[in-house]
Amino acid sequence: MRILYLTQWFEPEPMIKGVTFARALADRGHQIEVVTGFPNYPTGKIYPGYKLRFYQREVIDGVVVHRLPLYASHDGSSLRRMLNYGSFLLSSAIFCAAKARKFDVIYAYPPITVGLAAAIAGWVARRPFVLDIQDLWPDSVVKSGMPGTKRMETILHVLCNFVYRRAVRIVSQSAGIKARLIERGVPAGKVAVIYNWADEQAAAPSGRCDLTRFDLDGGFNFIYGGNLGRVQGLDVVIRAAQIAARTVPEIRLLLIGDGIEGANLRALVHELGADNVRIEPGIPRTQIGDVFDAADVLVLHLWDDPLFEITIPQKTQFYMAMGRPVLIGVRGEAAAFVTDAGAGLASPPQDVDALAATMVQMARMPKEQLAEMGARGREAYESRFSFATAIAATEAVLTEAVGERA
Repeated sequence: MRILYLTQWFEPEPMIKGVTFARALADRGHQIEVVTGFPNYPTGKIYPGYKLRFYQREVIDGVVVHRLPLYASHDGSSLRRMLNYGSFLLSSAIFCAAKARKFDVIYAYPPITVGLAAAIAGWVARRPFVLDIQDLWPDSVVKSGMPGTKRMETILHVLCNFVYRRAVRIVSQSAGIKARLIERGVPAGKVAVIYNWADEQAAAPSGRCDLTRFDLDGGFNFIYGGNLGRVQGLDVVIRAAQIAARTVPEIRLLLIGDGIEGANLRALVHELGADNVRIEPGIPRTQIGDVFDAADVLVLHLWDDPLFEITIPQKTQFYMAMGRPVLIGVRGEAAAFVTDAGAGLASPPQDVDALAATMVQMARMPKEQLAEMGARGREAYESRFSFATAIAATEAVLTEAVGERA
């Protein structure tokens, strides 16, 4: 099978379905090429070693990657975010429409604007496309809190429904998202639930990171790694850590990452005088496993919103794969994965006092109990979120899409 993989983000940007995903499909005997933009996520600045141009071809781990121009931005401006999405929509739709006839199927990774580009290219080239949904639009866009997004909700609904109709198959990252799609009129047989997995190479400690820079010795370390965005609600985690330290002075919180809320979070730490909280810039994925392995507890938090009850943040699988206890401030499907496995504790999202109390509870647990939680999380990950299982399921969906259109 010849697969054209269309995604706005790809290596070296952090994403779950990157070169490892493409390489796995190639190793199963398929020809796959990637169409993507110039790397700029999550900082909104073009990565070192790249220069924005009309076109660039490169090969990453044996996979051909076509890079197309886009407006690089990832700040709090709705207009600049629209330009970011819209510019890649335009360049990728034109490029893929010209190239897609050489392939059997297009696989479109979010956002929905990439799905629209695939729908246009598929119509022009008469090729089927499969849509991957990680975040439910327009719900996630409206909940982001960015100015003007509420006024765009109706237009985005029309856009999403058009793309859903045009897609031959849809891959959903959770059962909750599938149920919501069915409520919106998408046939149940069109949607396949394929859970995300962890980057197991990144999850394995490599010894490449100098941990002394993070000053982790002598404390009980809660660690978060990832996007410092609005919906993560990390201000709640910071406030909770400061309160918890009044009861257990050894409690420390380390946030590692970049994002539009980074400056605000640093200002909050300074305002509170939270000496037990540190915020560090993002580090390479080859090193994050070392930091997470040094954690006593890994922390995940999202806003309290019904949308996030049906979403499974990718960190859920990554944290469980690390074999460390998890403190999850999310309701719904993601929290159930953690608590049902006995891999950690859940706390109501956006509840500072409850989160602080849970931090204290975990900091007082015997080390043996924490180790057992981590081991159960790793075992649950291996049984439910296997990379090999997900790749086989993806291959089956792509085969169905090609066969149905034929």
